[in-house]
Amino acid sequence: MSAESSGRAPHAGTGASYAAAGVDIEAGDRAVELMKEWVKKTQRPEVTGLGGLGGFAGLFDASALKRYERPVLASATDGVGTKVDLARKMGVYDTIGHDLVGMVVDDLVVCGAEPLFMTDYICVGKVHPERVAAIVKGIAEGCVLAGCALVGGETAEHPGLLGEDDFDVAGAGTGVVEYDRLLGADRIRKGDAVIAMASSGLHSNGYSLVRHVVFDRAGWSLDREVEEFGRTLGEELLEPTKIYSLDCLALTRTAEVHAFSHITGGGLANNLARVIPDALHATVDRSTWTPGAVFDLVGKAGQVERLELEKTLNMGVGMMAVVPEESVNVTLETLADRGVDAWVAGEITERGGHTTGATLTGDYAK
Repeated sequence: MSAESSGRAPHAGTGASYAAAGVDIEAGDRAVELMKEWVKKTQRPEVTGLGGLGGFAGLFDASALKRYERPVLASATDGVGTKVDLARKMGVYDTIGHDLVGMVVDDLVVCGAEPLFMTDYICVGKVHPERVAAIVKGIAEGCVLAGCALVGGETAEHPGLLGEDDFDVAGAGTGVVEYDRLLGADRIRKGDAVIAMASSGLHSNGYSLVRHVVFDRAGWSLDREVEEFGRTLGEELLEPTKIYSLDCLALTRTAEVHAFSHITGGGLANNLARVIPDALHATVDRSTWTPGAVFDLVGKAGQVERLELEKTLNMGVGMMAVVPEESVNVTLETLADRGVDAWVAGEITERGGHTTGATLTGDYAK
């Protein structure tokens, strides 16, 4: 994880220099030093003793894969969208990394893959070492929650393209799963149950709609105290994404799981439909849960129709599992033991006249 650098110190004379162009190599080096302690906390046995922060590539000992008969590598990449703008406005930089990790590793675990390692990319208008280190701290903490290593990344300074306080983050992750334990549509059967796992809030999707509603239409400020939240609007909107990877992996060890669905951009029905085979259909009953207050607020403040909310936001469900009926009890027990709020939200039936793989029925519980 290194700042974009020419490898030379800025020239002290009157000629052009990297520093004069807006790139501060020394600030980048200081940022690397500040983030080292956090990255170290994410180490797994497969990366211990292999290089270290500041190298040109992150290293992972692939001999660990020998325990698999037919290892299948899974990869995913993502960012956190316009949620970074809220972090910038609030001056809070150590939570956005949780969002980044969650977006990546929970895509990996959908197929049953154990997240192994991540790399990140942080693009800034100007390197503020403490700020960059805080972002990496959040990424590292997220990796610990996900059980994966942060093996490297890049901090790039883009003066002239971004404002001094502007930044964006992205990440990529790699996981592994045994071939005969791959999860997905081919395992799902008629009669399976759909288990919902509660989200921590908005997670990292739909923020363009949310920002439009609360700022442009409602005219609210981030420091506005909202009674329904018991905290400020900004604190609610920056609530980190819940990371489910270790919970889902634990579930695969205690129960028979046919599929997972990570509820991200596109909403609950569209994401669930991605893992439903063509001949079957998932029916999800809204009456089995009450979405958090933030979803109701966005809907009312922006006069957003329910269908629009549901195809944009997670509506209080961050992950879903499809399990056979006989695995429902142990599934709910395992998740409860791990502190995950979960419930039976629907079932798998024949496709019939449905044109999509999943639909929501009923009304949300009050």
